[in-house]
Amino acid sequence: MKNIVLLALLVILSSASCEKEHDVIRSFCYWKTDMDFQEAEDSLIKKMDVQHMYVRFFDVDYNPYSKESLPVATIQDISLNKSNPEITPSIFITNEVVLKSDAKQLDSLAVRMARRIEQIAKKMNDRKAESNAYNIVYPKDYYKQKDFKALNYDSVKKAESAKLKVDFKEILIDCDWTEKSQKNYFYLLKQIKKQHPNSKIAATIRLWQYKYATKAGIPPVDKGLLMCYNITKPDDFQTKNSIGTSEELSQYITHSDYKLKLDIALPLYSWGIAFRGNQFKGILSDYDGLIKDTIKVKKTSEDKYVLQDDVLIGQTYLRNGDEIRIEKISDNEIDKMISIIKNKIQIDNQTKVTFFSFDKKYINDYGTENISNFYASF
Repeated sequence: MKNIVLLALLVILSSASCEKEHDVIRSFCYWKTDMDFQEAEDSLIKKMDVQHMYVRFFDVDYNPYSKESLPVATIQDISLNKSNPEITPSIFITNEVVLKSDAKQLDSLAVRMARRIEQIAKKMNDRKAESNAYNIVYPKDYYKQKDFKALNYDSVKKAESAKLKVDFKEILIDCDWTEKSQKNYFYLLKQIKKQHPNSKIAATIRLWQYKYATKAGIPPVDKGLLMCYNITKPDDFQTKNSIGTSEELSQYITHSDYKLKLDIALPLYSWGIAFRGNQFKGILSDYDGLIKDTIKVKKTSEDKYVLQDDVLIGQTYLRNGDEIRIEKISDNEIDKMISIIKNKIQIDNQTKVTFFSFDKKYINDYGTENISNFYASF
């Protein structure tokens, strides 16, 4: 009898091990104009075992005066300190760019984008070479060593620079294309691929583009990044949570036959949406201090507050009586979203699961342990 019980237990344990979730590639989006990591950022990356980052290198917008599309808002610096996640350059392109450009202009744009990516990569590698050289020339506690003699910094830096390559395994293009701009956008993607023959090209896929793939088309790229957030518009007074809900997500992820391998992007941020009457007045990213001030605001429901005074938040001027709707997705909602995604989309060990965005405030709000559990849920 004992042997039978033991055998049954082994079968159960074996079955459980077979159902182990995938070890996905843990990723974050970084969407600021400067990337200067210090020990605090390194610690967060280590705690969550983050292996990859999509880093916004620049945007591309249409200039109505010169009537051409140009790279703008370029990231100023990329310094990763001691952390070493794989970097995927990410470029946001407005829909206006592809609507208003002809084939010749798109050819030129692809070349300009490649040149800008290379310039940023070289600058990033220079910073890394400088850091590596300094650590070699001036090792830890070098000043305590007797008869310490430093190596030549310039020579070491040159040697370290020679080890670093400009090539990236992948480049992400972010554009909310429409039926009208599809032809031009897909043409641009092909030209970008020609400029980067050794890199995989990925494209963001909005939820409507996933659900209505026949209408939106499948971009000619190697992979897609499914953006599982920003489901509704924040300027709608009737919206409950424009970042997204599991119920809304389930209305878009309705099939499992999208003809492109997909990585997954989920929200990890919060914001306040301000209204005057039913009129949208702005988005507040730094709202914590305000909603804790019981003199200046009055809480009217779980996620809504009414101002009791005139205030200036960042560059947004708000008046007495204005309403603020706080939007944040709960841990439980994220768990539900993950279940919906797993039910329809193939997940494997090569799937990147990325959270938007890497910010100490948002990460501390959710907690590194919770975020690690989200990754493990896949």
